[in-house]
Amino acid sequence: MKHSRLFLFAALLGGIGSVSAQQAQPARPAPSQPAAARPAQPALTPEQQAQLAKQNAQMTQAAQQVMQMVDANRIGEVWDSASATMKRAVSRDEFVKQVTIDRNKLGKPGARGQALVTRSQFRAGGRVPEGLYLNVAVPTKFAGAPQPVRELVSFRLDEDKTWRVSGYSLR
Repeated sequence: MKHSRLFLFAALLGGIGSVSAQQAQPARPAPSQPAAARPAQPALTPEQQAQLAKQNAQMTQAAQQVMQMVDANRIGEVWDSASATMKRAVSRDEFVKQVTIDRNKLGKPGARGQALVTRSQFRAGGRVPEGLYLNVAVPTKFAGAPQPVRELVSFRLDEDKTWRVSGYSLR
């Protein structure tokens, strides 16, 4: 169960774990309902598009820092700076253990591809704690894997309007 909760939270960094929302304003999140069930969204203005691109770049850089920390076996530090939501779901020891096991199976990381940024908003009472989440997925080539593996760093906008790591996973 703890293993699945770890991946559930793979659903930031000023020092090493957060990005202030003043630096990276959340754009309109991608709702978690099917497109047919969502009301039509108005088009983004050029200013909103620029803000979204800036946030994507900042969050991609933050995710790359997390991946580099994992590469350097500083996994505990990732957990230390994570969202309290993640810390309630998985202990530091379990997080470090599971990420270490998963990374050891794949071998040394090589080239990382183009990042894809997505957003989700979850309501209270679901499997994922309520909140606004941002995911950065990167295809990564590992020495022990024949195909690139998706490396995912998830962030949650915490109550203090700071983006913090809420998960890391490999698939």
